[in-house]
Amino acid sequence: MLFERGSLSRRGFMTNSVAALTAAGLPLWYAKEVFGADAATAATAAKATSANSKLRVGFIGIGSPQSRNYALYGAAKRFKHVDCAAICDVDLRHVDRAVNTFLSDGYTPRVYKDFRQVNASKEIDAVCIATPDHWHALVAIDALRKGKDVYCEKPLTLTVEEAILMQKVVKETGRVLQTGSQQRSEMGGMFRLAAEVVRAGRIGKVKRIECRINGNPQSGAITAVDAPKELDWDMWLGPTPKVPYRLKDGKTNCHYEFRWWYDYSGGKMTDWGAHHIDIAQWALGMDDSGPISVEMLKATAPYSKGDGYNCHENFQVKYTYANGAEVVAMSGGGTEVKGLVRADGKPVTRKIKKKITGDDGKVKETTEDVPVGAISGDENGVMIFGESGTVFVSRGLLLASDAKILSEPLGKDDPMLYPSRPTDHMGNFLDCVKTRQQPICHVGVGGGSVIVCHIGTIALRVGKKLAWDPKTHTFDDTQANKLLSREMRKPWTFDT
Repeated sequence: MLFERGSLSRRGFMTNSVAALTAAGLPLWYAKEVFGADAATAATAAKATSANSKLRVGFIGIGSPQSRNYALYGAAKRFKHVDCAAICDVDLRHVDRAVNTFLSDGYTPRVYKDFRQVNASKEIDAVCIATPDHWHALVAIDALRKGKDVYCEKPLTLTVEEAILMQKVVKETGRVLQTGSQQRSEMGGMFRLAAEVVRAGRIGKVKRIECRINGNPQSGAITAVDAPKELDWDMWLGPTPKVPYRLKDGKTNCHYEFRWWYDYSGGKMTDWGAHHIDIAQWALGMDDSGPISVEMLKATAPYSKGDGYNCHENFQVKYTYANGAEVVAMSGGGTEVKGLVRADGKPVTRKIKKKITGDDGKVKETTEDVPVGAISGDENGVMIFGESGTVFVSRGLLLASDAKILSEPLGKDDPMLYPSRPTDHMGNFLDCVKTRQQPICHVGVGGGSVIVCHIGTIALRVGKKLAWDPKTHTFDDTQANKLLSREMRKPWTFDT
């Protein structure tokens, strides 16, 4: 998060920024570190460079203004050495809209419908990929092999096999790959601090982590209709089976809603799970490994008629690690926890609307901060239970069973989860493009975390407890092993 200084003095700007961070729940010592890192990134972003030293970036799957690639474009264009030089999408409505946006910002982008042309271009140095999930690996691997550095949105791949292959190709090519799991760097540093205090031993041995990732939406039957004339539907489907385009009451098997079809994604397990399971892996120190078993605890049967969303609506999946720790990815129904406090020792509050009668006799609506006695078992976030304490973190909260868990500086107990504390995910990627260092969410991290997500989805689909070998990436079950990969529709292959 790059702070905007505006007309404030340097001291006033720093004071206000640190105050905003502490108000969000960070301890003062950590807020100062986050501010320092953020200010350094802002300074780097503002540096002007010559035309010859520009980094030329292409955006593949630019999507609508609400899409992730528009957010990546917004993040990249703050850096003066970046030239947003290419747009690619199979929907011409997205292309036309993006061209107007880029031109208004002073860029003159080349326009493509086929990602292979972007990757093959000598005029492009790096690509940002925010296509639907079933395209991530094909596009990224092609880019890596053609000498491009890659920022690829999460979930990094559609299958376990693709994750393993992508890790191999990054190693072979020596390119930089950042996975778009920005909770490791952004969100005010709250997820990072949660992982740090856990890794520093402040809650004792981790016993259980609940990843509350919400349930999958349901659609019922969605009508088959003609695809919009601007959309190349066959290219959108790519390596997945040929099926009709569907649309009814805003529900579809295409833009954004593809997430709720196992054909193209993994539902909430790879949507929010790619964020929160990633944090569980980080807190456990398991980036280079994974669980030894996975089990469906409970789940509602998915819709199975083939013409609507088919991801399980509600579910709980348990992963067990070699050290005995358990991670449960769940749509809801977690543990209600009372007594959690912020780093300043204060309980969490919620804004509650209330009506008051003024002196003039008129009824007015206002809000009041009301303390919350407990964190619900359905609240989105990551609840980490240790032998001697508890931590909860979400995109709006950082709480612990004892304020000292968060408030006291790490000092010599700092687990050094990463050499620095990047606060801007795109900025970290761009730094690593220059230095050739590993980004905070490199392919080992993004690939490892998405593998955990995928084996959870497989456990849901086969309905069995499965032993998992995190070294060989195989189950003890033939049926489950068949789901580690997907057959691609011709002519698509990883050699295309």
